[in-house]
Amino acid sequence: MLINHTGSSVSVKGESRITSFGAFLRKYKIDELPELVNVLIGDMSMVGPRPDVPGYADKLVGEHRLILKLRPGITGPASIVYANEEELLASVTNPQKYNDEVIYPDKVRINLEYYHNNSFFGDLRIIFRTFFR
Repeated sequence: MLINHTGSSVSVKGESRITSFGAFLRKYKIDELPELVNVLIGDMSMVGPRPDVPGYADKLVGEHRLILKLRPGITGPASIVYANEEELLASVTNPQKYNDEVIYPDKVRINLEYYHNNSFFGDLRIIFRTFFR
């Protein structure tokens, strides 16, 4: 992505701030490889909620704050549901509003469900679904 952009915090497929090389890295999820270092040092997990952009975690209230107890993951159930998030946001008139009012609340719901029901075999299923979607 280009530095010092003035756009929104959500990424939309085809937007000008994403370089062609960056689009390639994102398409094949190569941009996630450095996060393996974070997994090895214990800052991240293979499976868990994706880290939010600044400002979103601050909006969580009540039971929704429980998801902050989970270690962020490279993949998670919301990542699978919204694997095409950039394309979805590109198809709406106001991507930021759609993200804030539809996608983000749904991701919170999915991550809260993961918080209450996560298990080793569930994580294996999520990893499998991530690789073979």
